[in-house]
This record gives sequence, structure tokens and C-alpha cells, in this order.
Amino acid sequence: MDLINYVQEKFVERNDLPDFAAGDTITVYYQIKEGEKTRTQFFRGVVLQRRGAGVTETFTIRKMSGNIGVERIFPINVPSIEKIEINKRGKVRRARIFYQRERTGKAARIKERRM
Repeated sequence: MDLINYVQEKFVERNDLPDFAAGDTITVYYQIKEGEKTRTQFFRGVVLQRRGAGVTETFTIRKMSGNIGVERIFPINVPSIEKIEINKRGKVRRARIFYQRERTGKAARIKERRM
């Protein structure tokens, strides 16, 4: 087990990402490769969870696209992520806010955390 941790620490390059948690509204800028061309696309939404640790850590973001909820899971250490902007800090009481999936409209609002 120590060998795996050693290799992960030495050879996996880490992105310098800001510190964010569940309830925060963030924008993830990531590269999409279409044939020979690459372009940057962004995904703005509320962080539902962060899970895992080290190299295998991922985070789930949810946004509303019209009337339909769209969720996307991003690995933290993936080279295609260019940057992450924190738009709003949310005040939630738990680390995984899956209850947001059932809520719509005003009920889905998250209070902003004062800095």
C-alpha cells in the first residue's frame, strides 16, 4: 500500500485548484478535443459532493439546463481541467447534498456563506 502512495505522490501531477466544498457554486473550465482541434468549455453548477482522496478524488457538479438537471463528475487530477473559479460559497450542513436533486425553484436555493 505504501508503494502505491509513493508512486502517486511522485509521478502524478497535481492541479493547483482552489479549495471548494459541497454547496459552493463553481465554474469548471475544461478542454474538449474534437478531432484535431481542442476548445475550452465551461460547466457552472453547484457542487453536490467531493469523494475519494489523493489521485482518485472526484467531485460532482449539478446544474439546471432549462427544466432538466444535468450532473457531471470530474476527477480532480485530470489534465483537461484548465481552471476552477468559485462563484459563490454555499452554507450547507452536510458533505453530500443529494437532497438538491428533488428540489426545484426557490426551494433549491442555497444560502451564501459570509467570508
